Amino acid sequence: KETSNFIKKVGYNPKAVAFVPISGWHGDNMLEESSNMPWFKGWTKETKAGVVKGKTLLDAIDA
Repeated sequence: KETSNFIKKVGYNPKAVAFVPISGWHGDNMLEESSNMPWFKGWTKETKAGVVKGKTLLDAIDA
């Protein structure tokens, strides 16, 4: 919620931004889905082409 409010404040639509919890130290959710974050079921974002879904930072960058 706090991050969504910040995204709105700087002029972006939170529905068009993929929120991905990552750990750069351990590589969690960066290239592959992590077993260290079983609570994270994936992200969705709205684009002009429709809704896009993914689980990793790489998926979000490619979306």
